[in-house]
Amino acid sequence: MKKQYAVLVLMVLFVQTVFAQFTLDGQFRPRTEYRHGFGSIIPDAADAGYAISTRMRLNAGYKVDSYEFYLSFQDVLVWGENRQIRPDEENNSFAVFEAWANLNLGKGWSTKLGRQVISYDDQRIFGGLDWAQQGRNHDAGLLQYKKDKFMLDVGLAFSQDFDSPTGFQSVGTAYNTTGYFSYKTMQYLYLKQKWTHFSGSLLLLNNGFQNFTGDADAQVADGTSNLQTMGTHLEYKNGKFGSAVNAYFQTGERQNELKVSSAYLLGLDLTYKASDKVGLGIGTELTSGNKTNTADQTEAFFPLYGTNHKFNGFMDYFYVGNHANSIGLLDVHASANFKLGEKSSLLVKVLNFSGEQELPSGKKSLGAEVDLVFSKSFNGYGLAIGYSQMFASDGLYELKGVGEDVAASSQNWAWAMLTIKPKFLNTSKD
Repeated sequence: MKKQYAVLVLMVLFVQTVFAQFTLDGQFRPRTEYRHGFGSIIPDAADAGYAISTRMRLNAGYKVDSYEFYLSFQDVLVWGENRQIRPDEENNSFAVFEAWANLNLGKGWSTKLGRQVISYDDQRIFGGLDWAQQGRNHDAGLLQYKKDKFMLDVGLAFSQDFDSPTGFQSVGTAYNTTGYFSYKTMQYLYLKQKWTHFSGSLLLLNNGFQNFTGDADAQVADGTSNLQTMGTHLEYKNGKFGSAVNAYFQTGERQNELKVSSAYLLGLDLTYKASDKVGLGIGTELTSGNKTNTADQTEAFFPLYGTNHKFNGFMDYFYVGNHANSIGLLDVHASANFKLGEKSSLLVKVLNFSGEQELPSGKKSLGAEVDLVFSKSFNGYGLAIGYSQMFASDGLYELKGVGEDVAASSQNWAWAMLTIKPKFLNTSKD
């Protein structure tokens, strides 16, 4: 009987393999960084930071005609952060990065449910934040429609953080997770249409943030503040020339009833392929800042859940865990991408920063940054090496609260990253 059962299980697995697509792959990504002014100006008396971190992922996908399932396990660690024989409670970096199912509803409709990466267009508002070792995900449900070159997504999310079996009765629906624009509720509509040389998308997004009253020891949930973000991303490509436009606006309230009005982000990027080995780019982005300087109102725009490391310089001086209610930003940049060989390239990017409005001293100029990234792919793995230098102006010292007289003479950052993506199994018949 046991032999018959084993044969039956093997037959089922064989049939599933024949009629389904199963993939199993992984990622091993160690990165070493030297930080001497990354994220903010470093004082001369402070020591530079140096560390090695590693991201490891194991991804499994299963697909049949009626549904698709995907599961991604992740562990992020810094070399040496845990002792060699560590207690179980210290092993808290392991996580489920993605776990979702996509159900085929027919006639172009589907629904995607679970923990997932939400990423659109150039990732300015929604992005996977792949540069960060931990990445960015959302626990959400999507209703999707695709036909030819048109797509529509409706996204819904309701966040909770209780872990008690009686959580529904004991804590209600108060959401205690805060920081980095963690939302209690989210609703959005995303539409995109493509043509031969042109594409355009529209995003309407609402985020609800939990409010609290009382002191830190006795906080009581007090409704939600709702922030609306809306806008468009437009792209045009024809031959060697390309262009992209971002136009987004925010209104409503941030957490704790901070009113937002007339907040905006406007961006324009132009690209030109000068030759098979040289690509050029130039662009600008204007992000509104806080003009009123009052406790209950702001005009500052924040790009929320995008891949912010991709924008405004790789040294992350703006909008990566900082600059959330500040003077805004005018970013003017130019870049050149050189193809050095069949598998190697060099990116050179220069950026100039200034405030959207003046600092208290009257200054607006913040400085300039130079980013260099060399990339090379090998047989089954890739290597990237980067170096960035910030040339601060008087305004940047004032903005970051570090006097020029005590700041280090050089603000720089260097890194190297190895990426290996092994493919263990793929039963696809493609």
